[in-house]
Amino acid sequence: MQQKLITYFSEIMPLTADEIEAIVESMTIRSYQKGDILLAEGQVSMECYFILEGCVRQYYLIDGEEKTTQFFTENDWVVSFNSFTQKIPSNHYLVCNEDTTLVVGNEDKENALYQRFPKFESISRNIMGNVYGQQQELTASYVTDTPEQRYLKLLELRPNLLQRIPQYQLASYIGVKPESLSRIRRRIMQRH
Repeated sequence: MQQKLITYFSEIMPLTADEIEAIVESMTIRSYQKGDILLAEGQVSMECYFILEGCVRQYYLIDGEEKTTQFFTENDWVVSFNSFTQKIPSNHYLVCNEDTTLVVGNEDKENALYQRFPKFESISRNIMGNVYGQQQELTASYVTDTPEQRYLKLLELRPNLLQRIPQYQLASYIGVKPESLSRIRRRIMQRH
């Protein structure tokens, strides 16, 4: 399991044996069950996560209705940016959608690695740049794409996700009610 994170970092920048050892020493791996809440609305995020196995869903609770905004799966970083960096209460939830195994990090561990190996700050900036870019694309998709286009993108870019999440969550994620999702799927199937 540890090897997944080391491989991930190594693909960004080559690592020395000492750097790999430091990562392994600082690594905390935890397993969570489906339904476990990593962060609830109103809590201040003290941890960030790297998914080794499983799926985490981010959602907002609006007038009693869950609005899903993201699914994180293997090799994704999960962090509530504003809450974690500014130490303010979260305005969303992070919940395990499946049994999930995570590398759990915190600010102290991160800073200790940076002090020992400044190179990790560059790796971290690279990762955060990628994460911000993905978030920007997702946000733009909600403004520029129709729900059907968002569904088709999901089909193209993350097809395995469709088998892993309930239909009502998928519908919420693309911004429609479950009945509308059924109609979208029927239209797509009729065309192919």
